[in-house]
Amino acid sequence: MTSLAELSALGLRLPDYGGRELGAVLPAALAAVGAAHVVPGRRADEDRVRLGIPRARHVVVVLLDGVGHHNLEARRGHAPFLRNAEQGTITAGYPTTTAASLALFGTGQTSGRTGMTGYTARNPRTGQLANLVSWEGADPALEWQPQPSLLERAAASGFQVTTLGKRRFQGSGLTQAVLRGGQFIGAERLADRIDVAVAAASKPGVSYCYWGEIDAAGHHHGWGSHEWVAALEDADRELRRLAASLPKGAIMVVTADHGMVDVPGAPRWDVATDPALCRDVEIIAGEPRAVHVHLEPGADPVAVASRWRERLEGHAAVWTRDEAKALGLFGEILPELEPRIGDVVVAMAGRATVVDSRTQTPQSLQLVGMHGSLTPEELEVPLLLAD
Repeated sequence: MTSLAELSALGLRLPDYGGRELGAVLPAALAAVGAAHVVPGRRADEDRVRLGIPRARHVVVVLLDGVGHHNLEARRGHAPFLRNAEQGTITAGYPTTTAASLALFGTGQTSGRTGMTGYTARNPRTGQLANLVSWEGADPALEWQPQPSLLERAAASGFQVTTLGKRRFQGSGLTQAVLRGGQFIGAERLADRIDVAVAAASKPGVSYCYWGEIDAAGHHHGWGSHEWVAALEDADRELRRLAASLPKGAIMVVTADHGMVDVPGAPRWDVATDPALCRDVEIIAGEPRAVHVHLEPGADPVAVASRWRERLEGHAAVWTRDEAKALGLFGEILPELEPRIGDVVVAMAGRATVVDSRTQTPQSLQLVGMHGSLTPEELEVPLLLAD
């Protein structure tokens, strides 16, 4: 088992569940507008105080996909507004990937309770991979993800709730699973979403705005690329405009779902061609930075974990599912959701990756920027406040 000391030696750390973490942001925003009572399983007003969010008539929560604190810090000169509005950092949960993070954000619950355990997850019903972003291969959203949507609970209690995103996200599996509720307004450009958010902020309630262009640029070009910087500059400019346009009594909270590392030139192992990693393995789920290893019937997880640990020595933390559960890596794990977590769980260190060319597309294998693991670059995200 990879111990906490060994985890630290690898440059990794655990999420701050129950503290300054992504799961506290929406509960804190709801508490700010007087809706703390709609949040089950958390002390929402304590979240509000812990994150330093004041009471308000309206809170606009903006989630920038793929903007880690360290990524932002390295490009401070390109984001003067975000730089000056930052109130510190919070952590994402594990894995540090969009499906898991949006679930943590939208429900306030960890991936062990939502079953949103990675970019892909093994569907126990079919034995095949389910993509938890596109929703291919997953069960119906309300069956797959058992925790209530906080937006839906707030809307049902009479609070104005507005969600802003691309039109194609309305009614998508991921939206239905973790962010359903209230009024969804589709707008393709960030500028258009900002216009809607300004109008919504004139009434008491909460608005949620998602922006994914920075993450897309990072995946395809790297977070150090000109394309990533240009996307960051666009967001900085529009969020400055939103902050300047907010009516009295409204505030804006900005955060992110994860950061990113660029992986070209770093060590990479392919399960499909590596005998030590392939042995006893039925299917690989998750993503190259956060791997779920599902074993063939009868295989010994302890032996497989030991073999993976030896093969990836110095480049990964490796646990059996029971060890990960004891460590609290996924938070509390509901018994009925345990099969979605690998028999062996792997968090990569540095910029290393483990892929499986049998199931991953050639395009995904060529991505420059990746995330999912527990490095500070992936785990720590900014928390920004403007009023």
